[in-house]
Amino acid sequence: MDSRIVWITGASSGIGQALARRMAAAGWTVAASARGAEALEALAAEPTAGRIRAYPLDVTNHAACRATVAAIERDLGPIGTAVLAAGTHVPTDARDFDVASIRQLVEINLMGVVHAVDAVLPGLIARRGGRLAIVSSVAGYRGLPSAAGYGATKAALINFAESLKFDLDRVGVITQVVCPGFVRTPLTDRNEFPMPFLMEVDAAAERLFRGLQGTSFEITFPRRFAFILKLIGMLPYPLYFALTRRATGK
Repeated sequence: MDSRIVWITGASSGIGQALARRMAAAGWTVAASARGAEALEALAAEPTAGRIRAYPLDVTNHAACRATVAAIERDLGPIGTAVLAAGTHVPTDARDFDVASIRQLVEINLMGVVHAVDAVLPGLIARRGGRLAIVSSVAGYRGLPSAAGYGATKAALINFAESLKFDLDRVGVITQVVCPGFVRTPLTDRNEFPMPFLMEVDAAAERLFRGLQGTSFEITFPRRFAFILKLIGMLPYPLYFALTRRATGK
């Protein structure tokens, strides 16, 4: 299947929005979804974004995900690539532990992806082709300070994508997991700590777009930061905790 129709969730801001613009500029037809209907309509109305169509969606609503995929394929044709980038971040501090905020992270970051996969996967499997890209984070590699909730959802997405790949390889569907480091977005603008190797969002979207042209399972950027985190993650726990505390001041 060589469909150049892409469905991007989380497209109202950040990497999702920048990727929507980049793929539309490259000739793709982009179905852009997010909760922010006004932001989506503004994106679709941009002069250089004539190939972007807005499909407002709350990914925590399972039935709405199915209805949105059905509407996209009715209006535009079969989805060839799905980039599931909807997500949020809420810091987690053990001294002020809040179950509600972690539940919110699970519902949006994890179950939102599960709902979207459930909606788009049957078509990809039936057509025996296409691409499923799940946006996780380098925060899913190992536990990081103030990220107990966020990191847990991102680690779950990595495991989720790894497991799906075994079955999807057999039916011709490319499975990819996207693990960005720090990217300048409205979410990271809230951070009150140093962010090493901070990337501008358009540069991150370009890296992601290039990765979507290949078949590598993991797409990660900036690569040096991901390599450092993976290397530190291989250390014994005493060294890992000591180095992470020193690097983050936590």
